[in-house]
Amino acid sequence: MKPVLHIPCMSGQRIRTATMTTTSPLRAFPFLRLALPVFLAALLAACATPFKADVSRFSAPLPAPPGQTFAVVAENPKNAGGLEFGAYANLVSKELTEIGYTRVEDPAKANMLVRFDYAVDGGRERIRTDFVGGAGFVNPWFGPWGGLGPWGPVGFGRGAWGWGFADPFFGAPEVRSYTIYSSAIALKIDDTASGKRLFEGNAQAISRTNRLQELVPNLVEALFTGFPGNSGEVVRITVKQ
Repeated sequence: MKPVLHIPCMSGQRIRTATMTTTSPLRAFPFLRLALPVFLAALLAACATPFKADVSRFSAPLPAPPGQTFAVVAENPKNAGGLEFGAYANLVSKELTEIGYTRVEDPAKANMLVRFDYAVDGGRERIRTDFVGGAGFVNPWFGPWGGLGPWGPVGFGRGAWGWGFADPFFGAPEVRSYTIYSSAIALKIDDTASGKRLFEGNAQAISRTNRLQELVPNLVEALFTGFPGNSGEVVRITVKQ
């Protein structure tokens, strides 16, 4: 129902009735109809960002899985026997078991010795500049070329960066700083009888988190994608979250 506003006139005149209507923001600003889906799509894409890792692998011919056993040990003695290492060792064991190898707890009884290590650095700062609108979304049309109009805050004109449309609704460049972390895992497989190196591999990634509990599972999955891979090849592996 449209609200009705009663406006009294001067004495001797009859009362006139005026109807006050409201206009939705989408009608007042038609471009919002286009900007809103773009913003929502970008938001959903950001929430579903996949995990990407650079994987490097070198391998000699691995023994056929049937009858072959392995044990996972810590490359870093400080991690040996730790509960955290044990959780990550189980991830590695799961991957090798799915290939067909059999895990044993005693390294002395294993045909292959698997050495595993993991780490994440202290992080470093990264600065990013976004041209974000006043409504909180990236301006999909005018970008960094918007300028201040010569006829006031709203108008067409030549601004600081070139020709463009200047409207305070679209806000100004937004500079953000955040911390990124480099993480990595390393895996080595040796033949216990001969001591011969059978496999060397590592997976590295850059992320916004330094939580190894989140990073190591993704790195392990990346390392074993297409295992053992082409020796000497470095590939970018995408892990779906």
